[in-house]
Amino acid sequence: MSAIESVLQERRVFAPSEQTVAGATVSGMDAYKALCAEAERDYEGFWARLARETLTWQKPFTKVLDESKAPFYTWFEDGELNASYNSLDRHVEAGNGERVAIVFEADDGTVTNVTYKDLLARVSRFANALKKRGVKKGDRVVIYMPMSVEGVVAMQACARIGATHSVVFGGFSSKSLNERMVDVGAVALITADEQMRGGKALPLKNIADEALAMGGCEAVHSVIVYKRTGGKVAWHEGRDHWMHEISAAESDTCAPVPVGAEHPLFILYTSGSTGKPKGVQHSTGGYLLWAAQTMKWTFDHKPNDVFWCTADIGWITGHSYIAYGPLTIGATQVVFEGVPTYPNAGRFWDMIAKHKVTVFYTAPTAIRSLIKMAEADAKVHPKSYDLSSLRILGTVGEPINPEAWVWYYENVGGKRCPIVDTWWQTETGGHMITPLPGATPLVPGSCTLPLPGIMAAIVDETGQDVPNGQGGILVVKRPWPSMIRNVWGQPERYKSGYFPEELGGTLYLAGDGSVRDKDTGYFTIMGRIDDVLNVSGHRLGTMEIESALVANPLVAEAAVVGRPDDTTGEAVVAFVVLKATRPQGDEAVKLANDLRAWVGKEIGPIAKPKDIRFGENLPKTRSGKIMRRLLRSLAKGEAITQDVSTLENPAILDQLGESL
Repeated sequence: MSAIESVLQERRVFAPSEQTVAGATVSGMDAYKALCAEAERDYEGFWARLARETLTWQKPFTKVLDESKAPFYTWFEDGELNASYNSLDRHVEAGNGERVAIVFEADDGTVTNVTYKDLLARVSRFANALKKRGVKKGDRVVIYMPMSVEGVVAMQACARIGATHSVVFGGFSSKSLNERMVDVGAVALITADEQMRGGKALPLKNIADEALAMGGCEAVHSVIVYKRTGGKVAWHEGRDHWMHEISAAESDTCAPVPVGAEHPLFILYTSGSTGKPKGVQHSTGGYLLWAAQTMKWTFDHKPNDVFWCTADIGWITGHSYIAYGPLTIGATQVVFEGVPTYPNAGRFWDMIAKHKVTVFYTAPTAIRSLIKMAEADAKVHPKSYDLSSLRILGTVGEPINPEAWVWYYENVGGKRCPIVDTWWQTETGGHMITPLPGATPLVPGSCTLPLPGIMAAIVDETGQDVPNGQGGILVVKRPWPSMIRNVWGQPERYKSGYFPEELGGTLYLAGDGSVRDKDTGYFTIMGRIDDVLNVSGHRLGTMEIESALVANPLVAEAAVVGRPDDTTGEAVVAFVVLKATRPQGDEAVKLANDLRAWVGKEIGPIAKPKDIRFGENLPKTRSGKIMRRLLRSLAKGEAITQDVSTLENPAILDQLGESL
């Protein structure tokens, strides 16, 4: 790792305008440095101040950080609060009930405005309906829903009664849903009849029924269904309930249940480097604090802002920057059901113009896709729309390449909007390294500097700091409030995966390689150090995709690697050995397509390999170890220059180098 070289030599700098600096929450680099100095000087005092200023506590905390059971750190442990109260009630009580909380735009363009008062009533009714069905504090509820107001209501209702939710992305297969329901021990499932994406109705209830029929979900006593399309679904009397019917029968007041700050607010599954997905467990107090605080700092939130995060609630970005962060600070936000290319590739720009969006937060993958379409058709180019309302742009999910950064800055932001290129993870709960719009001079492709209180560093394999300019392993040196608390039911996996003994057992291992600029100290992320791929901002374990391929009766062996991709950031490349002879020509093309569809069914469409290559074997050492570095070179189309003398079968490289 210490030999990593940075090939990105980006020297362009974009300073924030005087106007942006003047009105910013963190105004100028001196203000940023003062916050960092406060955290350095009195770490616990810094976090305690933010927690008291940002959140409403039912029972004030007296203890800030407990490091005695490291790495199982706790924050504000003796305090009590409720996430839903902080998101809804306190704004209504402060006289802001008529403020619009969510501007929802459906796939077909229909717009619905929901005020804080309306949202509180809807959440309360559904929370009462959950209680009536026996869901109580500490129970786990799985949510498998489309992007919708109802999805946010379901999350908030669980939080209101102290139930722990686990949202599963609506693009996942029945098998993936089943695994997560079994692992988390769900007592209820909230889903929809169908979801609308790009003008097409896609089944959810039918997939949910398949998942429940696979076994292991006997604890699920209630399946609650949001009627989105009215599409035909199977119905299990006594178990299945329509969301609108059971909510309509309830009162629109429901007392929020205070929970301890360390109570699990949610468990969100993320791919790991082994076949079994891992349930990232987040607390209530520390997580909520950081979701709210980063809304104020990173997005420089103002009362008249219209914020739009384009993520799905099935991912951490949709948790922190749709379901909790914006609502906790009383923001108005856009929630979008559809896709950026329907009915045409100008959908994002049209919505920004229509809703007067001021802060826009999306993924580099979406930007790269839209660049191609915009340059090919002037009608869907951002310059054809009035984007003058925008003041801040953001990116999330993966590093953004400098070319896409500059296009975004010039064509969407009109060369006036700072871009906050945010580095963070499911496990960190919120932003960790990011520019602050009114303080940080921007460098395309760099996430710049850690937020105040975040002690990020780059070390070698022994945990020693490496000098600026030299690549290494990204770590965080001190615990922070919104950090992962555990891997659900797997404490040893939590310790070995995130606080490995090789690094001393106290450094948080991010799993990314990084380098700091020699002059500015800015961080640039250089990619994963393990076998987890980042496809369109989604972390996918190679082991899971390999396991899915090998589950096909025709496949004997498979190895999966990533290669750079202009659109998705990283593409999945699979090397497959069949039980039968190696296919050729049309047979190989047909089989590759069948295997792609198989992976889509086993895991979900996002995991489909872009490239499948067939060989009679895989490149292995004589001890049987697959030489993945050679496969990565083959996937990229590079000539093999490494030593292959240890290979059992060097001739196999010619076969695997052939694309279909």
